[in-house]
Amino acid sequence: MLESKPSVIFGVIRETASDPNNKLPVSRLCEAAGVSKSGYYRWLSHEQTRAAREARDEADFALVREAFEYKGYDKGVRGICMRLERMKHPMNPKKIRRLMRKYGLRCPIRKANPYRRMAKAMKTDNYAKNVLERNFTGLGPRKALLTDITYIPFKGHFIYVSPVIDACTKEALAHRASTSLQVDFVIAMLGDLKRDHGDELSPDTLIHSDQGCHYTSKIFIETVGSMELARSMSRRGNCWDNAPQESFFGHMKDEIGDKIAACETDEEAFAVIDEWFDYYNNDRPIWGLRRMTPVEAYAHYKETGEIVAPKKYPKKRKTA
Repeated sequence: MLESKPSVIFGVIRETASDPNNKLPVSRLCEAAGVSKSGYYRWLSHEQTRAAREARDEADFALVREAFEYKGYDKGVRGICMRLERMKHPMNPKKIRRLMRKYGLRCPIRKANPYRRMAKAMKTDNYAKNVLERNFTGLGPRKALLTDITYIPFKGHFIYVSPVIDACTKEALAHRASTSLQVDFVIAMLGDLKRDHGDELSPDTLIHSDQGCHYTSKIFIETVGSMELARSMSRRGNCWDNAPQESFFGHMKDEIGDKIAACETDEEAFAVIDEWFDYYNNDRPIWGLRRMTPVEAYAHYKETGEIVAPKKYPKKRKTA
């Protein structure tokens, strides 16, 4: 008896039966292969249905690939699902996974960040209390701002990126990139924040960071004070206190890694980073924002006063 999928066995039987030199009837071929004759003829009768299903899968996978490659940024299943909705071709995540397995399309895998060394020259003891206490969405838009620095390896050196993120809407309100770890680019990022969003902030707005040297430096503290913002800091060595920021960096590196690698100069890499931030704010819906982009989530709040948060579904009751 052949050990293979029934569809493969039935295909072999059909090929053998159609051979002009074959002398065996279908019943004997089925018996030799260890399958039923009725099953073989049932398989034959559904051939058109299988062909139609295969054609549908190919057409749907073309849409999945188009969503996956949108603007050159690879996406996971949820990102593909949300992009398909915006393309007016909604598709169930389970179907997307099935098609990706079938046609060998793989999502990018998040990598751990090995570049967490911080300079110590500017470090002081000017720490702030963890006022935020992981209440990332409860305070509302423009009330909890997250900031940190990430490292992107590029042609034997690093590019450092410092953004500030609205913890509630996930919007990147300002960002700066630099080839130096000097505090200047972080202060410039605060200047961009004040210029573009100063009228949306208030004295009870928190700017939350880790205990890195940039955020305990005298100039950073003075700049935050002049903007009338309150400081908050994660506990030492506790990445969960700034988890949304860490997740943001992971997605950014996954999605721009290939584009950065293709750049020849620092200026080209900076342009790629700027382009991604625009894409992230305006074209990249987020599952936890009810599939809105960060800009859409803030606009929704301004219009309705409702904080966009993940939908909560009732738990299914266990049946006896």
